[in-house]
Amino acid sequence: MISFPSSARVHRILPKEAFYKHLNLSGEIKGKFISDIQRVTLEYSLTAQTLNLELCEAVDEILLLIVELKKRDADPRLFEVIARQNPHRMIFLLRHSGQVRLAIYYSKLYQTQWQPEETLTLQARGINLAVVWEGFIEQIALQIKPTQTLGNIDMRLRRQETQQSLKKKIERIERQTRAEKQPKRKFELYQQLLELKKELEDIT
Repeated sequence: MISFPSSARVHRILPKEAFYKHLNLSGEIKGKFISDIQRVTLEYSLTAQTLNLELCEAVDEILLLIVELKKRDADPRLFEVIARQNPHRMIFLLRHSGQVRLAIYYSKLYQTQWQPEETLTLQARGINLAVVWEGFIEQIALQIKPTQTLGNIDMRLRRQETQQSLKKKIERIERQTRAEKQPKRKFELYQQLLELKKELEDIT
C-alpha cells in the first residue's frame, strides 16, 4: 500500500466535468474521458512541508491522483493530456476491479503492471521534492535490474527502451527463423539473431 504522511492527504473528489473543462481536449479525448473514467480523486499533495523536506525551487508540489476506471484498457492519452497541461508533477494510481497500476508522465507516459492493491508500493525518498520526483520516476518507469544504475535517469530510460526494442526484434526474428524453410535464409536469420543477442548482452 502507498502510505504518505497524513498531513499530505487531501482525499478530494474532483468532478469530472469541472476537471476536464479546463483542459484543451479534442472531441475524441473528451469522449474517452467520459467513457473510460469513473471518478478522479486528488488523494495526496506532496510538498516540502507535508513531507518535512528541504525547499526546492525546481519542484514545489507533486500530486497523486486516484483514477477509478470504467474499463481496464483506458486510453493512456488521457493521462498524458492531464499531465502535460498541469503545472504540477503528477502520479496516477489507476484502479479497476481490485487491481491497480501506477502511471507517470516523463516525456511520455510510463505505467507499471496491474497488480493487487495491497502489493503496491511507492516510497518518497530524498532530501527535497526534486529528488523524490526522480525516485518516483525510477520506481514507476524503470524496469531494468538494480545493478544497472549507471547514468542519470534519462540515460537509464534510453537504455531500457533500447533493451525493449532489441528484445522485440529478437522475438520476431526467432519466429521467422523457426518458420523459414530455406537453409540459406534460415542461416542469415540465425546470424542476425546472434548479432542482436550480442548487442543486447553488451547493454545489459
